[in-house]
Amino acid sequence: MSKTVMRFDDVCFSYPGGREALSHVSFEIAEGEKVALVGLNGSGKSTLLLHADALLMPSSGKVEIDGIAVTDKNAAKSRMAVGMVFQNSDDQLFMPTVEADVAFGPRNMGLDNGQIAARVDEALQMTCCSHLRDRQPFRLSGGQKRMVSIATVLSMQPRILVFDEPTSGLDFAARAQFISIVDRLPHTVFMSSHDMELVNRLCTRAIVLDRGHVTYDGPVDTLPYPTLTDLNDISYETDS
Repeated sequence: MSKTVMRFDDVCFSYPGGREALSHVSFEIAEGEKVALVGLNGSGKSTLLLHADALLMPSSGKVEIDGIAVTDKNAAKSRMAVGMVFQNSDDQLFMPTVEADVAFGPRNMGLDNGQIAARVDEALQMTCCSHLRDRQPFRLSGGQKRMVSIATVLSMQPRILVFDEPTSGLDFAARAQFISIVDRLPHTVFMSSHDMELVNRLCTRAIVLDRGHVTYDGPVDTLPYPTLTDLNDISYETDS
């Protein structure tokens, strides 16, 4: 039986002012699983992912990574196990070169130059970005930025990868490259997406979130939202 690497136990979360974004959310993700988080705009997906990466803390309930409850005191350690790739790559790339961006995380971990160089080389190879190492990130295409963003996370060697709408804004070629790369990664993957073709290609399991509640957790091929991609323009009053 595979080890549980992420667990949400009756998690509730409300933003200042009392708006509830997550309501009694419970699920487990096993090592090596690729799980999709789906739901309409405003259903709470981004809020949930921020809890997975210890960027938000539950109002009640708990999140566990590798069996350890995430708290304010150990949040930094939890983030070492969970690497998050944000929807907007410009939020993740800020150094003068691709190489410097990918090296930023390992350097801040206190690794020596040899270890940093090895991690940068490996992460760039895994994302097919070795030829971009001397480029300026802001001059890259959207697809190239997305791949480099993934490389910045892989260089930290997390066990779990979290993606927030990873194919948003990508053209056909960049989307195909993303699918090919992530499909080969051995990591546990947890991603939110409206791209149901992507979900079907990469994931075997889906969790449906509806106004902060989990309404489905099971195989992708029996997902009860076959027309979800046709409803992307529908938004609840929440903004999460």
